[in-house]
Amino acid sequence: MPNHVWNFFRIGGFDQVALTSAADLENLHTLDPKLWCALSCPVKGLEIDEKTLALIDTDGDGRIRVPELLAAIAWAKPYFKDLAVLLSGQDSLGLNDFATTPKGQSAAASARRILTSLGKPTAIAISLAEAADTAKLYASAHLNGDGIITASTAADPALSAVLNDILETTGGIPDRSGLAGVDLPRIDAFFADLSAHVEWANHADSPAILTLGEATPRAAAAVATVRAKVDDYFARARLAAFDHRALAAVNGSEGDYLSLAGRDLTTAASEVAHLPLARIAAGQPLPLLEGVNPAWASAVAILHRDAVTPAFGPAFTSLTETQWTVLKTKVEAYATHVATKTGAAVEKLSPGRIQDLATKAPAIRAALADLITQDAALAPEFEAIASVEKLLRYTRDFRSLLHNYVNFFDFYSPDRLAVFQAGTLYLDNRSTEFCLEVAGPAPLAAMSKAYIAYCDLKRPGGATRKIAACFTQGDGDYLFVGRNGLFYDRQGRDWDATVTAIVDNPISVREAFFAPYKKFVRMVEEQVAKRAAAADTDATNKLAAAADQTANADKAVKQAEPKKIDIGTVAAMGVAVGAIGGALGAIATGLAKLTIFQLTLVPLGLMLVISGPSMLIAWLKLRQRTLAPLLEANGWAVNGRVGINIPFGTKLTERAVLPPGSKLDLNDPYRDRTSARRARIVLFGTLAILLIVAAWLAKVWPFSS
Repeated sequence: MPNHVWNFFRIGGFDQVALTSAADLENLHTLDPKLWCALSCPVKGLEIDEKTLALIDTDGDGRIRVPELLAAIAWAKPYFKDLAVLLSGQDSLGLNDFATTPKGQSAAASARRILTSLGKPTAIAISLAEAADTAKLYASAHLNGDGIITASTAADPALSAVLNDILETTGGIPDRSGLAGVDLPRIDAFFADLSAHVEWANHADSPAILTLGEATPRAAAAVATVRAKVDDYFARARLAAFDHRALAAVNGSEGDYLSLAGRDLTTAASEVAHLPLARIAAGQPLPLLEGVNPAWASAVAILHRDAVTPAFGPAFTSLTETQWTVLKTKVEAYATHVATKTGAAVEKLSPGRIQDLATKAPAIRAALADLITQDAALAPEFEAIASVEKLLRYTRDFRSLLHNYVNFFDFYSPDRLAVFQAGTLYLDNRSTEFCLEVAGPAPLAAMSKAYIAYCDLKRPGGATRKIAACFTQGDGDYLFVGRNGLFYDRQGRDWDATVTAIVDNPISVREAFFAPYKKFVRMVEEQVAKRAAAADTDATNKLAAAADQTANADKAVKQAEPKKIDIGTVAAMGVAVGAIGGALGAIATGLAKLTIFQLTLVPLGLMLVISGPSMLIAWLKLRQRTLAPLLEANGWAVNGRVGINIPFGTKLTERAVLPPGSKLDLNDPYRDRTSARRARIVLFGTLAILLIVAAWLAKVWPFSS
């Protein structure tokens, strides 16, 4: 439909497209992306099931972009009679919702199969919970289309035993049923290992390898254990034969033994094991039964029993370097054979089992490959079963995604929360729903022109989160770092919230109206506090001086003369009084020229002069308040200027109000009666002065003039 007519609605100060029909979804690819509210969003941190978002995020980069959203709609279209089901937000589908297309009928058949496996063959609708509970279905099906077979797949017990052998030797991968299974690459790897191991084992009985007969394996192991230490012994002996001065050094110095003397020693201590294998002397053979380093005595005795005796006879209780070289040569072929072992994975099986499987390998492999082929042939059917869950996830979550991506309907809706709104924060007699989960303060977020309180959240058990809470009503007088509040997430769980950082921006025009007066009061309080502190310091100094004079009265020589009045000071005070009187006279003269109506406007004019600039600045900033920088700091790409005007701000942040019909007792037994009395005196006094001035002006200046 190239001529599709789009409907737009204006909310939040900008135009957004309405998505209400299947035609809207089918033609969404023709809508200019400049008219979308967002162009990408993250898959984490949103109040949408991450598994659903992962299905849409086909490239797995953690972000959903416009082409991926359009591709998801195109994928779902052939399955439904009416694509508008994606806007329902329901987690169930009627079997008659599926289209008559091949894909639709395949999905409908799969839905019926799922319901039948759950004992509901007559059901006419399927829910997401039922579609996701496919374990029983997959467990009851020997073949489930995933190209993986388990031991229960094979009807033949012999094949089932082979599958268990493969699982034991090569490991397995999860089948759709949840059981461990094997695929064709693992089967091929098993039989390749089996063949290689059998070929290797067939050479193990060769006389060229078993040079000492059946004793060869034990002899090779005994030689390998002490090989490095025996080589070290003969190297030291050659060095001693070369130069007798090296004898003391190659046997270990006296200092080495002295360092061991003060310790608790065992024959296996590493310090002892590092000493020579036996006492070194030029041309001396290696003793095998006596005079051996205690840490190595057992290993050398085994060498004599398992290697020297089969090679040279039991009478050889020592070993020359030449004999040692011969002994190493005798076991070298076997050691090389062991080092080049192939197919070691199947060695977990018994030799008889290995030989039996090798004999029947071609037939067994062909039978297993046939099972894999049969399983793979069912892939379309079982993929259709998986698609039922995917379709149900789309019908439940797609509406929320579209209304927080193509448009921001949910954000401006009075009865919904946007998917990026994390919950509600209660703090300072207010609650704000404008809370976003964040990693921490971000400079970009400050560009939103919103008042932001960053909070750390904690729950019993150690769970933590961070949010950015935006206050859009009231004032910020009692919002500061360190304040504690309570946060409720979208699941209703409560979190302890602590303010950790503040981004200070105007909250309301009302706050801006009172701001100059609050600043003035704070300045007066600060000046009074400074003057009081100065006066207290002065009084303390005077008391100290008086005490000093009293203590030293006998040392005073003459009485101080009284201070004379400074004529210049008197003149200055007179000038000041005259100036003040002149100013008051000028004000009175000006007021006398005004009518009563004009006089009533004077207080309003004064308030406008004082509060007007502050209110104007606040109003201009509040007009610029926008959601976009807050979302973009969280990884979004917001396309439109998502404004947060003053009326909408009062919806996002609510102030504490008494419930309708409540009764309020104003008789506070702890109220400050003195302050209240002073306030009444000031109020009545001000009114009296205004009445006197008005009466005087009415007398001296008639209305008709």
